[in-house]
Amino acid sequence: MTTLEEALSRIGSPDATAAGRHGLAASAFGSLEVLGARLAAIAGRCPPPVPSRPVVTVFAADHGVVAEGVSTWTAETTARAVANLLAGRAAVNVLAREVGAAVLAIDVGMASETPGAPASGTEAPGGRLVKARIRQATADLVLEPAMSPDDARRALQVGLSLADRLVDQGTDLLVTGAVAAGSTTASAALVAAVTGWPPRAVTGRGSGVSDEVLENKSAAVERALERTARVHALAPTALSGLAGEILLAELGGLEIGAIAGVMVGAALRGVPVVVGGLTSLAAALVASRLSEEVTGYLVAGHQSVEPGATAALDHLGLEPLLDLGLSLGDGAGACLAVPLVRAAARVLGESASFPDPGGSPPRREHHDEPAGSDQAPATLGRPGSGDAPGATHEPVGSS
Repeated sequence: MTTLEEALSRIGSPDATAAGRHGLAASAFGSLEVLGARLAAIAGRCPPPVPSRPVVTVFAADHGVVAEGVSTWTAETTARAVANLLAGRAAVNVLAREVGAAVLAIDVGMASETPGAPASGTEAPGGRLVKARIRQATADLVLEPAMSPDDARRALQVGLSLADRLVDQGTDLLVTGAVAAGSTTASAALVAAVTGWPPRAVTGRGSGVSDEVLENKSAAVERALERTARVHALAPTALSGLAGEILLAELGGLEIGAIAGVMVGAALRGVPVVVGGLTSLAAALVASRLSEEVTGYLVAGHQSVEPGATAALDHLGLEPLLDLGLSLGDGAGACLAVPLVRAAARVLGESASFPDPGGSPPRREHHDEPAGSDQAPATLGRPGSGDAPGATHEPVGSS
């Protein structure tokens, strides 16, 4: 098993030289060209491979901060949402099927059991459930650290190990999402801490809460930052100086830590990660604090309507591929970007090159293996079902 320390010491920056080895007319393909160049840099070759085995990892957990009246969701809501996902009826299932992606649901910190949940690693109509529960929900981050440093590290390791295993099984594109009561409150706190944006400017309505609940939520984020600042003898606006693991333990969530771990693992293996919702972006901020190089392996799938998403994207320097007014955080919105990722890779590999003004034809690397196909191979399993390619059905972590 690759440890977090080993992974962080071995992550390298994407190969910027590979990004320039295409012969497309400058700016002709706009953002698609920029995305293709990013994929080439990640792969270290141009053209980059066309992802054919995407997997959506949806992490489930609960947050103690819901006691502050910040959400209409409860632990029971999280459990029902996971049950819905496993039955294949969640939005992420629908869109994963549309783009040919498998779905995995990973319990890293739920406070209650999923009704009718299968055994860990067992196939369900909508995906596989992996039981890797670290603890039953986080603590109330307004009053105390959300989790211990050890729990934060375990969450990161769960995600790292999962990414490592999936890549070993053939996964070539990862999509992240979360189902967690109270997650946007913790995410807003992390965004404010890392970016320095005012707490109220990054706190949104999440699941569509009322003005009263939004006020509770904004106040909870402010108080959590003030508590953390007191503990570390800092001003609330100076929390960005804290290490990523400390911020995760103080203000984060178990699902946020696990998603950050996936990003670290994917970066280590040279696999792109499509992120979308606020929780995944908060995880990206944590991952980028652990290793600055991780950001180079991320693709912003869509612009969430949550205000904290704008702050996070700006801080990370990521431009979202889509802006459809979505507030989905379970990975559904990010799934919509998968066809664009494939298209960007394919256009670099299959579009005719343009000669330069001097008359010398541009040179493009050629490889013995084809760039890839957007048709999932038989080993992937049923799209949207959660059959990871070559899955051994072994759980990651323990319940």
